[in-house]
Amino acid sequence: MKTGFFIFWCTILCCISKESTAQIRIINKEFSMGTTGRIGVGYSPNSDGNTGYQLNLNHQGSLSGRLDQNDYVDFLPAFHFTPVKGKDSTQIDFQARLSFYSGGTFLGNVDTESNRGMVVALPEAFVEARHIMGSQWDIWAGARWLRYDDIHIDDYFYFDDHSATGWGVKYKNTRFSMFFPAAIDTASANSTPYSYTNIISGMKELIYRQREVLVVEHHLYSKNRKHDMKLLAEFHYINQSGEHSLEKYPSDRGFVAGVKLSSQISSNIPGSFNQLSLRVGTGIANGGENGNTQTWRTFGAPDEKSLTYKNAYSITAVEHFLYNLSKKWSVNGYAVFTQSKGGSSSRNTASDYYGRAITNFKKEFNTGFRATYYLTDWLHLLAELHYATRKDGTQPPASMVKVALAPSVSPTGERSVWARPHIRLIAEIARYNDQAMNSLYSPFLEHSGARRYGVYLGARAEWWIF
Repeated sequence: MKTGFFIFWCTILCCISKESTAQIRIINKEFSMGTTGRIGVGYSPNSDGNTGYQLNLNHQGSLSGRLDQNDYVDFLPAFHFTPVKGKDSTQIDFQARLSFYSGGTFLGNVDTESNRGMVVALPEAFVEARHIMGSQWDIWAGARWLRYDDIHIDDYFYFDDHSATGWGVKYKNTRFSMFFPAAIDTASANSTPYSYTNIISGMKELIYRQREVLVVEHHLYSKNRKHDMKLLAEFHYINQSGEHSLEKYPSDRGFVAGVKLSSQISSNIPGSFNQLSLRVGTGIANGGENGNTQTWRTFGAPDEKSLTYKNAYSITAVEHFLYNLSKKWSVNGYAVFTQSKGGSSSRNTASDYYGRAITNFKKEFNTGFRATYYLTDWLHLLAELHYATRKDGTQPPASMVKVALAPSVSPTGERSVWARPHIRLIAEIARYNDQAMNSLYSPFLEHSGARRYGVYLGARAEWWIF
């Protein structure tokens, strides 16, 4: 595998370096600053302390609506360079992302030293060069949020979220990437262990074994470019723990295959579309949990004898559409089905590498829609209806129905579902079935106790500027 990796790199460098000896003069250096975020207040009159918590089911993140998500703010500084050599069209970008998340309370009231205060992260810092020397080659390296279509009302990047550290190249409609997502972390459930104890130096030292993820993506376009079929293939490999380690973990692998069809829909107001996708992951590439869909977040427990995920799998199907009915109405809807099983033969719970009992089988379904009514250019009314159900192992399924209403001021005066910033008033109510209520199967129920109904009231601002 290492030999193939070296040959591939040499081939790429030869293809893009035909004129590399030419002198290049940088004549412009441009800086940009982008930002995305959501911040405000939440209030639940029927929870302890009246604190507003997300009403969605556990382990589903923002599937079933994101209006009651916690605070976050991202800043995206970037430098843009255009080297000039004749008619050279090379574009070079350096971009970083500085992220600030609430650990539980309102972001503006805490700092990094507060209990459950502020979480600070740097999920992006990379350099990308596009159209190198006028060619159709692109290349990048670093850490980035490399993800594409999402169900925006659920903040759910459902098909090709490869956000991690790595590198990649693109030629015309084909992209090849390698990612290395391993970290020293013994606390995470539902994942293969990356870290182990090494004693080569005579002292115990916690180190990690790397996961190598190879990704190939290819687009097929119709002649009029109204239809885009994306093909996805992934190979995951993780080596066995070292010969000097105290813990003995075997090598393991996994595969992913997927197809996504995106189609433009003719409507009186431009921008309508339909997206349909199917993705299958096997082995250690069966990831997808808590609203995250990265395939390297392995789900379930290993096989009891081989300690591998050879028999693990995950299937995810997604339907997503946006239809701009008129200057007054837009409708955005979705449906998501997921079934996953770990490496153990158990259809209920099984022991992970650390001896903890974790869920080894799940089946979940989510569906819902948002209707946007443009009262005026600057005042929009958002109405949402969601249904969610999840079955863990042999337990009865937990389910929830949620209704939300959010009058939103859109000061840019744009009649579009993408208009931002928004300043919203939010009112939500959720009804839980017996299983969800009695097992406290939502962040709200975990803090309020067993209740049939959950209520969330809030006022929030949401924005993105790129």
